[in-house]
Amino acid sequence: MLHRPARRPQFFYTTAPLPCPYLAGRTERKIVTELAGAEAETLHDRLSRAGFRRSHNIAYSPVCPGCRACIPIRIVAGEFQPDRTQRRIFRQNADLVTAELPARASAEQFALFQRYQGARHGDGDMAAMGFYDYRAMVEDTPITTGIVEFREAGGRLVGACLTDWLSDGLSAVYSFYDAEAAKRSLGTYTILWLVARARALGLPYVYLGYWVPQSAKMSYKSRFRPSETLSGGVWRVLAEHQDHSEALAPEEKLTVTG
Repeated sequence: MLHRPARRPQFFYTTAPLPCPYLAGRTERKIVTELAGAEAETLHDRLSRAGFRRSHNIAYSPVCPGCRACIPIRIVAGEFQPDRTQRRIFRQNADLVTAELPARASAEQFALFQRYQGARHGDGDMAAMGFYDYRAMVEDTPITTGIVEFREAGGRLVGACLTDWLSDGLSAVYSFYDAEAAKRSLGTYTILWLVARARALGLPYVYLGYWVPQSAKMSYKSRFRPSETLSGGVWRVLAEHQDHSEALAPEEKLTVTG
């Protein structure tokens, strides 16, 4: 008689209520599970398609009572059509030198991370992170993860994006950049680069996490079309309001190398 080893059960837990980081006066709760062992990569893929996100070795999804403000969203990379503003942002950052690196923290990254937090999220929990907290955020991963760095021609680091590689796309875990380089629109450029990279790799999606339409800090995620949002366990194309006359000519498609 054949005896198959018993599979390790996957446990899910619900966190205690905490103040919502996106909408004032609301409370958040999450369902969380550990990503560990030989099946971590496969589980993370499945959970990402189910609307979960990753932090360290934990996958989580909001389960806030009476609230559905956090909507999982992903860009359909192969069909992405940047608008006029996005095309301009991509062109004006063509001078940046990009490197895809292993998930290893550096003092240079952390200095940029601190400046970004101080400029954009000074009242948030991440503003108090020390280097070892930052290193844990970058390096504590049980799956295929890297960090993409963006540098000016002189070598100065101006942006970075912690990125998970999934079987069906790229997942932007956390990005940060030089907030003083406002004219570059580096947050938007980072997403445009990920879309172009996913296309080059033949991956269908770029996962952006949660779109929160009522939050000014999170509403930008709906500007990348076409996108899909998850509702009732089904990914559906987000209603299109963009003028299709701005679609790219063939010679203007966003491409990256590497």
